[in-house]
Amino acid sequence: MRTLDIASTIGPDLVRLRRELHQVPEVGMDLPLTQRAVLDALDGLDLEVTLGRELSSVVAVLRGRGGSRTGTDRPVVLLRGDMDALPVTEDLDLDYVSRHVGRMHACGHDLHVAGLVGAARILHELRDELEGDVVLMFQPGEEGPGGAEPMIREGLLEAAGRRVDAAYALHVYSSEYAKGVWFGRPGPLMAAADEVRVTIVGEGGHGSQPFRAKDPIPVACEIVVALQTLVTRQFDVFDPVVITVGKFVGGTKDNIIPDEAVFEATVRSLSEEARAEVSAKIERLCTQLAAAHGLTAVVEHLPGYPVTVNDEAEYAFAKDTIVDLFGADRYSHQRDPEMGSEDFSFVGQLVPSAYVNLSACPAADHDSAPDNHSPRADFDDSVVPDGAALLAELALRRTAQLSARAPQAAASSD
Repeated sequence: MRTLDIASTIGPDLVRLRRELHQVPEVGMDLPLTQRAVLDALDGLDLEVTLGRELSSVVAVLRGRGGSRTGTDRPVVLLRGDMDALPVTEDLDLDYVSRHVGRMHACGHDLHVAGLVGAARILHELRDELEGDVVLMFQPGEEGPGGAEPMIREGLLEAAGRRVDAAYALHVYSSEYAKGVWFGRPGPLMAAADEVRVTIVGEGGHGSQPFRAKDPIPVACEIVVALQTLVTRQFDVFDPVVITVGKFVGGTKDNIIPDEAVFEATVRSLSEEARAEVSAKIERLCTQLAAAHGLTAVVEHLPGYPVTVNDEAEYAFAKDTIVDLFGADRYSHQRDPEMGSEDFSFVGQLVPSAYVNLSACPAADHDSAPDNHSPRADFDDSVVPDGAALLAELALRRTAQLSARAPQAAASSD
């Protein structure tokens, strides 16, 4: 297949780009070096490029020349690659190790960028066969605070002049599956991730006379334990919720009872119903348990990323394309969703989407290999051409399908 052939030819260039990006990881929404590298890599291609106003994003529209449909009748698909790194100090012995101390591409986003650049180059070469237009989404801030929403606000989904019909993204893994294996599932794929901050307000005093104070620390501890009972006793195990308290702050000295204690938790859920329910029940548990001890609880809910849901039809299409391109032995069905989160979910709320995963694990024993986000997470960049080929093939096939169906839909409506 031509996408694979072209991907193989440009593969060395894509791997070089990935390794250049790996050395200059940037965190968050402001990624000037990464943005410049993307623009340089796209230079010479016939693209309509728009830079973000709120963040260092790059949106590039590639116009296909194939098919008979023109103007606003032409289909549009979106391909996404996230660009940001993590605040992690790399612990790998590589020729291209991070030069930015305390920052690392520990989640493989450098591979994502190289793969999307590769898809752009493949589609540009095959644009006479491309029966629609493609929006290339180079996104900062996936690891936080979230770049998809501001890109949508700035017109991402209408960048081609009309609303995107379908969207696709891929993610690489450093463990769990053998190198080169694609995996995923239809329906809920990743959890919503919200944050809750709880302040237990009491009255400080001397540690030797707790009866003369209102000690917030044991009350906060009681609430932390009760939150785990809330999960196991008030939520369906088949619509799971996870609450993890990752931060607890209270007091300044062993013999001083503080005025307040504060804890923060991440809250994960796999349905919008459970997401709303857990928020309400956390509020009730914290306020009423604190009140039972004569204290006050102030609960702050900080919404994060929604549930990432693979559209059934788009995922089936993506899976079929993977199997056709790479063979059935390169695909593995992911039985269960995972409780990690992803801000591609904001795109998926508005556009039928599919999100697939690809193992880039270099280790023979993928079960014991360090996971994404580890300072020792390692990625075999030989899979980058495969990622580029898949993204390009999805765009070619889906625009062809949409272009063929549109006249039939118009005829049936007449």
